[in-house]
Amino acid sequence: MLTIRNEEPRDYETIETITRDAFYNLYVPGCVEHYLVHIMRAHPDFVPELDFVLELDGKLVGYIMYTKATLTDIEGNVKNILTFGPLCVEPAYQRRGFGKLLMQHSFEKAVSMGYDTVVIFGMPSNYVSSGFVSCKKYNICRKGDKFPAAMLVRELKSGALDGRKWYYEDSPVMDVLPETANAYDDTLPPKERRHTPTQEAFYIMSQSFLE
Repeated sequence: MLTIRNEEPRDYETIETITRDAFYNLYVPGCVEHYLVHIMRAHPDFVPELDFVLELDGKLVGYIMYTKATLTDIEGNVKNILTFGPLCVEPAYQRRGFGKLLMQHSFEKAVSMGYDTVVIFGMPSNYVSSGFVSCKKYNICRKGDKFPAAMLVRELKSGALDGRKWYYEDSPVMDVLPETANAYDDTLPPKERRHTPTQEAFYIMSQSFLE
């Protein structure tokens, strides 16, 4: 039986463990995502109403967390939007569609709260099947007029984005320093930080921009 519900304090330790297991050595030696989970809930940009966990037969196997973000046009008009992350499923339960279920459930709740756009950074192959497209298709860029290949957009309401140029900015809580995350990681049961081929793939994608 599958259940999606809001996260509760009793879930915090399990979620941090799942995050560490899923992300360790995936994008960098070690990971920063479990530290982000550790600090995100206390930040004013955190959206607790969109903090969901997924249980399979009573076992917590995945979750999704959101923070506020903004789009600003060239005239300085600001549009309040969302970004999610981490989105995480315990490694033994991945590739079963649980991540998509968490996204869809949270999208419906976000719409009911008045949000109409989600921007994320991720591997496109993981998200295009859930309706995400390149940021360039919606004329959304970063400062410096750069369109990152890993920046993806999903309209939660059709027509929410009107084609004007937007500059994306996420929450400061996302600016986690690797050395800070590693210092926190050193307080936890030891894991070996090592280099993996997936890190090179992530580096290539994260440093790529669309013309």
